[in-house]
Amino acid sequence: MRRTWQALAAFTSPSWFYAHTDPEQLHQVLAEQSAAANREAADHATQAATWNVDELHVQPGVLEVRRDVLGDVHYLEGLLIGARHRGLDPELIERLAAAVDTGHELTVLLADVARATITAPAAGR
Repeated sequence: MRRTWQALAAFTSPSWFYAHTDPEQLHQVLAEQSAAANREAADHATQAATWNVDELHVQPGVLEVRRDVLGDVHYLEGLLIGARHRGLDPELIERLAAAVDTGHELTVLLADVARATITAPAAGR
């Protein structure tokens, strides 16, 4: 689930208040999101290489990501339900449904990763 500050940031970001009708403007927002995530990823990769000294050190991060993804998938499901209820564009509904399905698949994979943090050391020790 999103943290309170993340939810507040989402509500106060320009993309929350403004629905983009110009494809170029939307492309710019998507590019800015990707660039910001890529900057954070570089920092995280450096820190993770230092912190994750064994399998169990990986587990808390995996569980945090899974929790966040579950919250986001439920949020997407709400958007999907609303889109279906309002009879919005079928392509939009199809893509939202695909995103929801992929999100659920990701939560299953992350649960498997979390389980591997326990089973891997037990097998080798």
